[in-house]
Amino acid sequence: MFIIPAIDLIGGKCVRLSQGDYSSKKEYHDDPLEMAKRFEDAGISRLHLVDLDGAKAKKIVNGEVLERICAGTNLQVDFGGGIQADEEIERAFSLGAKQVTGGSIAVKNPALFEDWITKYGSEKIILGADAKNRKIAVGGWEETTSVDLIPFIKSYFDKGIRYVICTDVAKDGLLQGPSVDLYQEILQEIPNLRLIASGGVSSVKDLEDLEKSGVYGAIVGKAYYEGRVTLEELAAFNS
Repeated sequence: MFIIPAIDLIGGKCVRLSQGDYSSKKEYHDDPLEMAKRFEDAGISRLHLVDLDGAKAKKIVNGEVLERICAGTNLQVDFGGGIQADEEIERAFSLGAKQVTGGSIAVKNPALFEDWITKYGSEKIILGADAKNRKIAVGGWEETTSVDLIPFIKSYFDKGIRYVICTDVAKDGLLQGPSVDLYQEILQEIPNLRLIASGGVSSVKDLEDLEKSGVYGAIVGKAYYEGRVTLEELAAFNS
């Protein structure tokens, strides 16, 4: 199981939200590149970089940060937040992103998202499947749709998607444990999916439970920033 640290960006700084609530913002570091280098120096190879300003603006806002991290480290960066047009995904890749995550776009404009799967290939496009009560949530989680989570993922798997980041919004940022049962259910339905769990990790035990569930990767944010897990503990999963 890959450990994938998360850096969420508002105003060019590292922040975390709870359950997607922008008013719950807590700032952790004012230099995302320095934070990314810490992860790399610990032996971690991947980074989940989210442009929260971009998610609101529906276009890339923190592109300079993406470029600095990609130029200043060898981390494989997956980037998301506000990528809803051809010029935005092209820009993300030109700035150095190895993968791009599309969430809202996959719901709001499936034809365009399917074009991206075809154009860039299944190794470069990640489906962001965020759920509230097993329904897909979009727009920085401010809008819950009537779309059921597992059929939504399955439909895109059938169209070529192989990587999915699934966040249970009810768990995100609360340090109360991840939705292991939900991830197991998804993998029972779609066994060959490279499922990346996101939200709720609070301890090494949570990570061990996720690894046993068969997920491909686990995104860790607040648990690290709040001192619940160390870089050494995170890096041990990737060795």
